[in-house]
Amino acid sequence: NTIEFTGTLHTTVVKQVRLKNPSSNNLVYNAILVGRDAGNFSLPKGSTVTISPMKQGFVNVEFTIRFLHPAEAVLILISNKVDGVDGATLTFSLKSEVKNIEPIDMVKCKSPCYEL
Repeated sequence: NTIEFTGTLHTTVVKQVRLKNPSSNNLVYNAILVGRDAGNFSLPKGSTVTISPMKQGFVNVEFTIRFLHPAEAVLILISNKVDGVDGATLTFSLKSEVKNIEPIDMVKCKSPCYEL
């Protein structure tokens, strides 16, 4: 699965990964970001999520678009064994794309075009 972070240069994009727990026991996942640009992605609400039985949980992934080149990383969700139940390890590909460039500031300059 690929999660795409698209937006304007210098903006922050937050995506949510929804995790469902179909079992009758709690599931606990630890999130890890790895890869070439993993340092540009973050987990603002922490790297651990606990999902109650028959419920769903969310992992937020945040990315600030700082460069024109695409950023790539991998989100790995590793289950902790709780009550003898071990969930599957999940992986997601994270990719960014700049869709628009807005100027941060504009500067007006006045100068002669030609001087003898």
